[in-house]
Amino acid sequence: MPIKIPSDLPALDVLLQENIFAMDSNRAASQNIRPLEVGILNLMPNKIETEIQILRLLSNTPIQINVDLIRIDETTPKNTPKSHMDAFYHEFSEVSDKNYDGWIVTGAPLGLLEYEDVKYWDKMTELLDWAQENVQSTIFLCWAAHAAMYHFYGVQRQLRTNKLSGVFEHDVVQANDELMRGFDPRFWAPHSRVGEILLEDYEKVPGLKVLAQSDLAGTYISATDDRRLVFVTGHPEYDPNTLALEYERDLEAGLEPVVPSNYFTNNDPSQEPIVRWKSHGSLLLTNWLNYYVYQNTPYDLSTLRRREC
Repeated sequence: MPIKIPSDLPALDVLLQENIFAMDSNRAASQNIRPLEVGILNLMPNKIETEIQILRLLSNTPIQINVDLIRIDETTPKNTPKSHMDAFYHEFSEVSDKNYDGWIVTGAPLGLLEYEDVKYWDKMTELLDWAQENVQSTIFLCWAAHAAMYHFYGVQRQLRTNKLSGVFEHDVVQANDELMRGFDPRFWAPHSRVGEILLEDYEKVPGLKVLAQSDLAGTYISATDDRRLVFVTGHPEYDPNTLALEYERDLEAGLEPVVPSNYFTNNDPSQEPIVRWKSHGSLLLTNWLNYYVYQNTPYDLSTLRRREC
């Protein structure tokens, strides 16, 4: 949350020059406050696990949040009971007349498919275009980040020779951006993907800035200058054992997966994972909600206007 200080206090100008969010008393007096409306488009097969992971991150804020869980189509996922989907998830048609302060679009196990071969790609592009007009800020995770880059900017991902799996060190590139507020200069984050977009391809997109990257894992966080689109190529929401479960699943499927890097103690899958990304994941979502959503969203959501890419 911002700090509120008198309009004529000399410290205000200094703080603003350092990009520290300070609100003068005149602005504070004119603010209206209401709950935030956040939608989660959950594309992961195990809906319940992903819900818990993301809602846990969203809960670390004093701001009241109203959450809608949204499904891409009527198909019942193999790993989630139909009763759960019917009870808690909205069809897009049920919420398409709403405006949202924020949207989160999860990853999906679709990295080897061409985008146009994804069975719900037409619906996905419809939702992405709708979000431009009806959502203040949308954050895309993993596969969704690459899919959104392709849809909005025509940037194609490359397939890696080996799956990127593990927990990797990243450098903060834009330390003064509010999304990076409070981050250590180097921090850890999980990845689990086969696709990759090169740094130079991000840098070619006008109005897009890279905020954090890794020598081994590539670009991790990028965002548009207007804060409306945020692309996160990893999984800040992952639980301590998620990568281990994915590794065991791939072993059982005979895929001969590589051991997740920097994850198991002594890189030994028989030992416990080393958890060193949870604080960064919580901070990332808290910063997004505060600076990219709460501080920018209109009080009357019906005044949102389409953002041109």
